[in-house]
Amino acid sequence: MDVAYAPCYVLDVPEGHRFPMQKYALLKAQLLHEGVVEEGHFFTPGIMSEDTLLLAHDAEYWRRTRDGLWSRSEERRSGFPWSTTMVERERVIMQGTLECAERCLASGTVTMNIAGGTHHAYADRAEGFCILNDFAIASFHLLQKQIVKQVLIVDCDVHQGNGSALILADEPRVTTFSMHGASNYPLHKEQSDVDVPLLDGTSDEVYLHLLAEHLDRLIRDTCPDIVMYQCGVDILSTDKLGRLGVSMQGCAERDRMVFDACSTRDIPVVCAMGGGYSPDVNTVVQAHVNTFRAAQDAWT
Repeated sequence: MDVAYAPCYVLDVPEGHRFPMQKYALLKAQLLHEGVVEEGHFFTPGIMSEDTLLLAHDAEYWRRTRDGLWSRSEERRSGFPWSTTMVERERVIMQGTLECAERCLASGTVTMNIAGGTHHAYADRAEGFCILNDFAIASFHLLQKQIVKQVLIVDCDVHQGNGSALILADEPRVTTFSMHGASNYPLHKEQSDVDVPLLDGTSDEVYLHLLAEHLDRLIRDTCPDIVMYQCGVDILSTDKLGRLGVSMQGCAERDRMVFDACSTRDIPVVCAMGGGYSPDVNTVVQAHVNTFRAAQDAWT
């Protein structure tokens, strides 16, 4: 199992913004501690080229982002104060998902970006801790290079993948599926190819039944060459930004269901960690570790 990781993820983040970022280093350490992966499984991505990220993003938006020309309102909407380190971090995260996609296609298995899943980023603006959209960029790149013909994005973060839905709305070769809390951020939802809005307090049983129903049909209908899986663990009942009632066991079963559905059909998967905001960061890290275990089990 190849795992993309870069130390710059956790550099130069102000105190009020560290919680969403600190889990990356903690997750790597816990994966090694539990023996889920070894040091040799990790690779450090490069920095994504401007030409590649412009496959999904507006040139003027990228210029203003690169050159530090954001307004204060743009900083607030992004969730981050602008810095050169922030821009570099985002380019590395983007490249990490792209390299993961290439690696899983080459191996026919699964690769994991220890960050990524930046599904709120639009072509022309940042939102919700998402500056650039990794799944959209990777999709356009793989299609442009004719490496794949069909992509399926399975977004199980508690928040709708609004940026991905709009960026990819006119691309018939990419199917966007978002299963999210109906009353969660963002207030304005875009239209994915398939949206499954969930009521507050949705239980394990209901969640997993709906996922199985839609996942099987989507895979059968789209015949994807690759699945891009956004596996945010903010579906947990403990999450301070989520409103669902999913247990730690239910979250792990969700991951197992997605990975098994793909591995049994020989569909490669690139996985990005997405969100997780339970008050105890150890809960978030353990839920992500469970995702890695499920991926490992599905391809062994």
